[in-house]
Amino acid sequence: MISMYSSTLCYLENPRGEYLMLHRVKKKADINKGKWIGVGGKFEEGESPDECLRREVLEETGLAVTDWRFRGVVTFLCNDSQSDQFMYLFTATGWAGELNMDCKEGDLAWVPKDQVLELPIWEGDRIFLSLLAQDAPPFLLTLDYRTPSGEDRLVRAVLDGKELSAEPS
Repeated sequence: MISMYSSTLCYLENPRGEYLMLHRVKKKADINKGKWIGVGGKFEEGESPDECLRREVLEETGLAVTDWRFRGVVTFLCNDSQSDQFMYLFTATGWAGELNMDCKEGDLAWVPKDQVLELPIWEGDRIFLSLLAQDAPPFLLTLDYRTPSGEDRLVRAVLDGKELSAEPS
């Protein structure tokens, strides 16, 4: 039996047109090692998506989000050695507090939105980042990384019930 867990991911957007990105380089056993992602993490017992969003952003950045927007649910299907997950995706344009750049997960950096796709990111992230750039309405996206060889490669993507090309754009 494959276990499923839920998580959140948030892209904080500043007025300069940048996303706050997390370069995952600090944890030894990290599926995201070396990748750039937004901030977020796994739900704790009894948490709702917005509670998890607020807690995770605060833990990783020191910022308390005050204005956020739900963007979609991304389902990750993974090889047997990893758990599948439901990820609730958000963007945020308001927060209080001071950014703490000393994150235990990795290095935080403000990156111009038009340069994010040039970073080492997951293949499937290109799809949902493109949807964010298009200001798409909330979506359901399934990203299938299950390969016979066990490598972390996107083999299938389904957006709102319609099969997409797994090739990054």
